[in-house]
Parts: sequence; structure tokens; C-alpha cells
Amino acid sequence: MTKYTDQGKQDTRSGFGAGMTVLGRTNPNVVALCADLVGSLKIQPFIDEHPERFFQVGIAEANMMGIAAGLTIGGKIPFATTFANFATGRVYDQIRQSIAYSGKNVKICASHAGVTLGEDGATHQILEDIGLMKMLPGMTVINPCDFNQTKAATIAIAEHQGPVYLRFGRPKVANFTPADQNFEIGKALMLHKGSDVTIVATGHLVWQSLLAAENLENQGVSCEVINMHTIKPLDEAALLASVRKTGCIVTAEEHNYLGGLGESVARTLSLHQPTPQEFVATQDTFGESGTPELLMEKYGLNNKAIEAAVLKVLKRK
Repeated sequence: MTKYTDQGKQDTRSGFGAGMTVLGRTNPNVVALCADLVGSLKIQPFIDEHPERFFQVGIAEANMMGIAAGLTIGGKIPFATTFANFATGRVYDQIRQSIAYSGKNVKICASHAGVTLGEDGATHQILEDIGLMKMLPGMTVINPCDFNQTKAATIAIAEHQGPVYLRFGRPKVANFTPADQNFEIGKALMLHKGSDVTIVATGHLVWQSLLAAENLENQGVSCEVINMHTIKPLDEAALLASVRKTGCIVTAEEHNYLGGLGESVARTLSLHQPTPQEFVATQDTFGESGTPELLMEKYGLNNKAIEAAVLKVLKRK
């Protein structure tokens, strides 16, 4: 199979910071807000270059969402930034009423999503945020896979009219997509063509899917690997074209199997192409404190879990 090269491990939150630096220089309407987590969101370079376009709200996330909604009325493009748990669960009412219902052009940019937040533990490791956000009418939901793609996605959402939830993470992970890529919202990326099984992954699980596919290829299993970076709107055409060829599918995500990518895929398949499916995701549980690697192992969110799911679903064809 096509070999993807890790260009050097980087955290996706730094990809967001790099994208914000570009936007600061190219789009004067972009403004940034933060809830006392500038260092964690990697937006200090944006602040240094454009201090008049930054608003430090403090630990008042609900206020931040209201302020962001208000800024859009004056033509600004606000990027509201904090941890994923605080960007969704803590402020759901404000997002629903002031941003989604009103159709405001706010970009909700959330770091430290999933169990790879690590040692901070279950209170901060939100695993239901994709479900919360995708259920809001008009909300676009994006979960890029590495530094380069997160940077490209950050730049792209500034041109998109309407509310966006952009999800990324804390740990340094493989950076393997092109540095000069053009990010197209709602357009899945075919990373490798195969004939036996489709693997559709998002976020940190995309690299793990490629590792699994390479190992399975050595066992004679031909895997089609798709990077579904946009969960809403879902690229149903790419999904259906793949499963019509392979006849079975594994979905992989760092999120609860309830409400995430896998569930969106299952709905599409049930309507258009009933297909055996296995879910690599957390099993309706909270996380716990630990290193990202150990937690991904314990909760079945790595290449080994994906390989096992592929071998299981192949028996159901």
C-alpha cells in the first residue's frame, strides 16, 4: 500500500495556532477570544501581532460565546477558543440559542478533546462533544487528523459562512498530510484504495487506521482508508461508493460510539446501503487519568483495535 511518512510528531492544537497566525495576516475580520487558555490553544503569535483583535474573557465561557455571537453582527469572524469540554458541554445553551439558532458566523475552536487529553482525567476528557454539536441545526463539525490538516482547516473555516465546531487535540501525533493541502469542508479524503474492507476514520484515529491497514495488507487484507475529517456535513457519496465496493466497514474515532462519526455512518448506510459495520470508539464510558498512549490502549482506540475490528467485520460479509 501507499506509505505515508510521519514528517515529525506535532500536536494538532499547534496546527490551529499556526492557522490563526496566517489568518491574522490575511483576514482583518478574524478576531480571537479565549477563556484563560492562550498557551494551551497556541494563539500567542496571533495576539502578539494583533493585540487589538484579541479578547481575553477569562474563565467565563458562556460569556465568551455571547460576545462571539455579538461580534458577528459587526462583520467580524470570531474564533472562540478553549478546551473541548468547556467549549461544548459547559456552554451548550449559549451555543444553541445565541449561535446555532441565530445562524451566527462563530467558529468554536476546541482543543484537548478525547482521552488523549491525558492526565487531567475524566472531568476534562469529553467524549460526547461531536454528538452534541452535530445535532445542532446548521452547525458544521470538523475533526482534522494532524498538524498540517488542522492548520488548513483553520484557514478554511474563516471563509465558510455559518457556525463551525473545529475539534483538535493535545498530544504530539504523526504529521503526515501535505503541508500545502487545500482543505475542502465536507469532502472526505481517500488515503488508500482497497477492495476487502472500508476503514473510515477521523482525528487521531486516521494515522492509526493507516498503521492497521499496512499490517493487514501484509496479511492479505486489502483496506480502503478514508479520512472523514468533516463529520457534518458527511460525505455520503464517498462513503457509499466505497462500501458498495468492499461490502463491509469499520469506523474509528476518539469519541463515544453513541453520537459520533460511526453513528452518522450507520444512519447513512441504513438508509442507502445496509452494510456490516464495526465501531472503534469508546463504549459509552467516561475516561480516566493516564498517559494518552495508555488510555488509547485501554479504551481500544489504536491500530490494534482497528485490526481486530476489521477481522471481525470481514466474517460478517
